[in-house]
Amino acid sequence: MTYCVGLLINEGLVMAADTRTNAGLDNVGKFKKLHTWAKEGERVFVLLTAGNLAVTQAVISLLNEAIESKSHKTAPDSLFAAKTMFQAARIVGKAIREVRRIDGEHLGAKSESFSASFIFGGQIGKERPRLFQVYGEGNFIEATPDTPFFQIGEHKYGKPILDRVADAKMPLGEAAKMILLSFDSTLRSNLSVGLPIDMLTYENTTLKFEHVKRIGEDDPYFRLVSGEWSKALRGAFKNIPPFDI
Repeated sequence: MTYCVGLLINEGLVMAADTRTNAGLDNVGKFKKLHTWAKEGERVFVLLTAGNLAVTQAVISLLNEAIESKSHKTAPDSLFAAKTMFQAARIVGKAIREVRRIDGEHLGAKSESFSASFIFGGQIGKERPRLFQVYGEGNFIEATPDTPFFQIGEHKYGKPILDRVADAKMPLGEAAKMILLSFDSTLRSNLSVGLPIDMLTYENTTLKFEHVKRIGEDDPYFRLVSGEWSKALRGAFKNIPPFDI
């Protein structure tokens, strides 16, 4: 399984994904699930993937082939030809449906064999950054100020802090800290999610990726965040009066 989070705030985007995949207790591997495309000064895209690895890799390959084609500036299936983020999200959805058309019948009768979900964000030109959750059927929903984040994969353990803290007005650095705390909670409670974490922070209007980092077990800031959060929770628990029996 996996855990991915995408957050849209006024200052930009924070996107993060773990790298663990497993097909059983004794078959654990690491695969990148945060993918980027950029044409500096013009457009940037980030795609987080969860679910059947063969399906998600096929979707990434289709998107790459369209971008790398000679007609990528005009091809209807190329992210580099999209004029808006809405059009770009539709291209991602179309790629998912194409993989389903080709491989869906051969994956068996069980719908979970084609399980795949995506978080797609980015910016084109002067249009504001936008964030979408794209489903396995190719349709999608868009983040709003009221719901500025999306999660896919094993999301239940990391959701409480996002529900309590996430705010479109928060600074980019605070947002990144919150995302790491969400991952820390997930890592402590679910063995199917594991380090390292790939995290990207994108500052609005820059139209280039400058801050993409892989966070491993020895990352000093992640260890600090994890330790301080544990101490803060224990302190808050002790400060609450006990139940009157």
